Amino acid sequence: MFTEAQLYSPVTRSGDGDVMVHLSDEHPGVHDPDYRARRNAIAALALDYAPGKSLPQIDYTDEEQQVWRIVSAELARKHQKYAATEVLAAAARLDLPSDHIPQLDEVSAALVPLTGFRYVPAAGLVPLREFFGSFADRTFHSTQYIRHHSAPLYTPEPDAIHEIIGHANQIASLRFAAIYEAVGAAVARLTTETALKFLADVFWFSMEFGVVRENGEIRCYGAGLLSSYGEIEEFQHAELRPLDVATMGTAVYDITHYQPILYCAQSISEIEDVIGGFFASMDDDSPHRVLHTAGRM
Repeated sequence: MFTEAQLYSPVTRSGDGDVMVHLSDEHPGVHDPDYRARRNAIAALALDYAPGKSLPQIDYTDEEQQVWRIVSAELARKHQKYAATEVLAAAARLDLPSDHIPQLDEVSAALVPLTGFRYVPAAGLVPLREFFGSFADRTFHSTQYIRHHSAPLYTPEPDAIHEIIGHANQIASLRFAAIYEAVGAAVARLTTETALKFLADVFWFSMEFGVVRENGEIRCYGAGLLSSYGEIEEFQHAELRPLDVATMGTAVYDITHYQPILYCAQSISEIEDVIGGFFASMDDDSPHRVLHTAGRM
């Protein structure tokens, strides 16, 4: 099952107002005091943000900008080979900069005319209900920090590269943006944690790690694949299964390893019908209904 706390390094604020990002012992930047101070400062700006205020502007360092340039160039090459046509067309319209890290207001300025989505800052973990629920207003909570410079092609947690190169290129598609909005509308109808977790897991295996067959080839559309230099290659070796909401919503998986099982759509239309259709009608009883229909109850 999906465990939301695993996705981000926890962020705390002391009684004195000091903000700390708690990196794991395995994090590439855990022993770099400058990086840790940087993460704390960026998280503090996000925590101080409130709707109606100007979005935090991060004065990215040359080192951080170089990480963005390296990853942008490498992923652009991977996308041409492995990304779904729908994503490539959306990315071309969005036209993210490859020479510098875009500020969140820059991302929003490009996205709003395309699909109405805008970005707001996140210090780290955003609770599931808030994160997914904001999609109903076409809002996406995004981190602003960049992975450690010692490992530019790896991150143990979603950073700005994942949030922007992965999700923004996906959300720039009207078809995918409509699915995100359906997710947000569904969250407003859900009252149980069981249903919310089921929704998160279906989202994981579709909008994060979804693949689609195109002209006899398997292409990716999930943001987790689109933003991962390593996994965008490895998904070719995963066991592919047809879209199955009952299985996707109950699968046990480890987010710290490449996904060995992925769910492959036969077309973008099937993603809209099966995944988008599920989110569009989801309520608290939906997990029970789909499991009962699949003969698993």
